[in-house]
Amino acid sequence: MALKKTGNDLIAGDVFQKLRTRILTLDIKPGSRLVEDEVSALLEAGRTPVREALLRLQGEGLVSRDRGWVVEASDPASFRTIFESRMAIEGYATRLAAERATPAALDALEQLVTEMDRGEELPRSEINRLNQTFHRQIVALSENPFFAELHERTQFQYWNLRLPVIFMKDQLGRSSEQHHAILSALKNRDGERAERATREHIQTTMSIVADALRDD
Repeated sequence: MALKKTGNDLIAGDVFQKLRTRILTLDIKPGSRLVEDEVSALLEAGRTPVREALLRLQGEGLVSRDRGWVVEASDPASFRTIFESRMAIEGYATRLAAERATPAALDALEQLVTEMDRGEELPRSEINRLNQTFHRQIVALSENPFFAELHERTQFQYWNLRLPVIFMKDQLGRSSEQHHAILSALKNRDGERAERATREHIQTTMSIVADALRDD
C-alpha cells in the first residue's frame, strides 16, 4: 500500500525543486552558503522541510555541509567523467529522439542549427545559449524525464567547471558540421546514426577541453 505524503513531505519536495532549479541554473552560485533561516524566509517554508530539501540536495552532490550548507563547486579534474556521462545520456536520448520527435520539433531544431551557423557573428554567450538549447531539446524529445534530469545535472557540472576554453573558428565550424549530422540523422529517423553522431560530437568537445587544460 502506498504511503500517503504529509504536508511537510509536499512542502519539502517543492522547496527541493525550487532550490535545485536555482542551483542548476547557477542563479545560486557555487560556493554560496545556504542559511536555513534565510532559505525558509525566501521560499516561505518552515525549517523542517527546508532541512529535508537540503539533505536531498546533499544526496545529489549539489550541496555539502561545511560549518553550514554550501553549494558545491565542480573540480576541473573531473571533466572527463562529466563528458563520459554526457556521451552515455545524450547518445541514447538522441537515438530515442530519432524515433519520437515530431516534425514540428525537428523544425525547431533546424532553426537552432541555422542560427548557430552564424558562428562568429554571434556573441559567445548567445552561441552557448543556442548550443545548450539544442542539446536540451533533443534530450527532451527522448520523452524520458530521467534522461532530462540527468542531462540537466551534467550541464550544471560542465558550466560550473568554468573551464579556460575559447573555441576557435575552425572548432566552431566543426561543431556546426556535427550539429548538422545529428539533425540529419534525426530527420531520417536513423537512431543508430543519431547516437553515433552525438557521441562523436561530445567526444570532440572533450578533446578540445582536454587540450585547453593541458595548455593552461
